[in-house]
Amino acid sequence: MAKFELKLPKMGESVAEATITSWLKDIGETIEADEAVLEIATDKVDSEVPSEVDGILVEKLFDVDDVVQVGQTIAVIQTEGGDTIEIKASVSEPEAPKAIAEVAQTVVAAKTAVAPVVSSEERFYSPLVKNIAKQEGVSQAELDTIPGTGKDGRVTKNDIKGYLGSRSSALKAEPVVEQKVEATSVPIKAVEKPKAPPIVASGDDEIIEMTRMGKLISKHMVDSIQTSAHVQSFIEADVTNIWNWRNKHKDSFKKREGENLTFTPIFMEAVAKAIRDFPMINIAIQGDTIIKKKHINLGMAAALGNGDLIVPVIKDADQLNLLGMAKKVNDLAKRARENNLKPDDIQGGTYTVTNVGTFGSIMGTPIINQPQVAILALGAIRKVPAVIETPEGDFIGIRYKMFLSHSYDHRVVNGALGGQFVKAVKDYLEAWDSSREI
Repeated sequence: MAKFELKLPKMGESVAEATITSWLKDIGETIEADEAVLEIATDKVDSEVPSEVDGILVEKLFDVDDVVQVGQTIAVIQTEGGDTIEIKASVSEPEAPKAIAEVAQTVVAAKTAVAPVVSSEERFYSPLVKNIAKQEGVSQAELDTIPGTGKDGRVTKNDIKGYLGSRSSALKAEPVVEQKVEATSVPIKAVEKPKAPPIVASGDDEIIEMTRMGKLISKHMVDSIQTSAHVQSFIEADVTNIWNWRNKHKDSFKKREGENLTFTPIFMEAVAKAIRDFPMINIAIQGDTIIKKKHINLGMAAALGNGDLIVPVIKDADQLNLLGMAKKVNDLAKRARENNLKPDDIQGGTYTVTNVGTFGSIMGTPIINQPQVAILALGAIRKVPAVIETPEGDFIGIRYKMFLSHSYDHRVVNGALGGQFVKAVKDYLEAWDSSREI
């Protein structure tokens, strides 16, 4: 028999952790390859983690609601071949020496009395290390003495495993109950978690708990505000030609393709063209390093029925013609509404577009979707009076117009670049060819 460590898979460059929402398999259950073992959630999407092998689930390293980092081992699966994994702790043999049995009994008793390990400003312990410490009865005082070989002196899994191995050897060599009791019964002062402030509400008020995804989105938005120096540029675009063109083609498109022809693919096409003109909008920041993205992957922010936000991504948007863009937009929007997006559908975005006009807003100041550096908000299309310039002179006419609101990270995008980019989007929209076919 052999063991396979099931790790939290990578779910996109901006996703570093996930919350376990439910275990679909219990310890001892048989698992087939590609069968879901547990469900996880990020601030972007809910998904399942499948097994890569056939076997039996023998260990869960995290509980429901625990936060797990990408790449961490979350479960152990026993497979055929190799070394045998013990599912349960082995039972002492009847002929074991009495002293050893007494020591083992003392250690077990000490485990139940050890207070939970906590991290401090001086030393951080990962959930995996805490879990191992809890299972093996390692006290806070013991753990604080283990030299760490990880980043910033952190204790790794190998560090604590090595310590447990040396402790086990010492236990066998010196089976003295009194000494072991002293080593494992150091009084630990329980660390109290700060109490949440009391909720102030009158008797007529309704108290509503934030959803799990709502909490994650809230944190993501606050982190973005604290990370990026947000600046906005606004510009108005005349989309009369686009309005009339769509009205001309939407019925035939619906009849031919069986789908609606919306404004979104038209706007996405213009944004992709503008990014090709200004590639330094299509970047990401990691520390003090700028990463210039080769692919133009457009995120289209969408509000779900319950108010939560999801951002599916159109990969290589600049390579799609208008029909392909329309198909992709409709597919992602449909699966987002039905909660059928896959992790890959929300990965790899390099620039995001959000349509605040859907709710009647004429403009907005959107928050950047980290680690991107810019986001565009599309305002509502309005029928307004406007000055029309002609060779014969100026006159007042009825036009369809909309505001484009561009938020960008002023750490790396200056006002010139931010303004020129959104002006390029406007120019592409206003230069729409009314004779174009789809």
